[in-house]
Amino acid sequence: MSETADHNLREYVTALIGGQLFGLPILRVQDVFAPERLTRVPLAPPEIAGVLNLRGRIVTLIDMRRRLGLGQRENESPAMAVGVESRGESYGLLIDSVGEVLKLDHMACEPNPSNLDPRLASVSTGIYRLDGQLLMVLDVDRVLDIAVKAAAA
Repeated sequence: MSETADHNLREYVTALIGGQLFGLPILRVQDVFAPERLTRVPLAPPEIAGVLNLRGRIVTLIDMRRRLGLGQRENESPAMAVGVESRGESYGLLIDSVGEVLKLDHMACEPNPSNLDPRLASVSTGIYRLDGQLLMVLDVDRVLDIAVKAAAA
């Protein structure tokens, strides 16, 4: 592979949320964990699932299904969370399952389709077409900005 082609590659941690495949930029992902001993936060918006202590850090857990309007989770399998950080605060994005790490050519990333649900479009920077499914690139800052504003309201 040429140096130019290598330069265009972006790595994403894939996550399944409500049957939709998302890609989180790998440079934003700190860890992946199974949330345990979650403490609910009184009067928090519905997308704030609660807080937990993860290796000495207080982590705010954001329910991505609620955040994106993708319906309730069936409790057949344990949820996973992707740990991210923003402005010195730790967050966990609650997802259905974590997949693999994909290296994708940035030049193959397409703009969001015009008919994309506005809730998804508000947190996506683009899409990749992969073997019969779409991978939506998740903008972690937009997800956190909206969730933090909702919590402050």
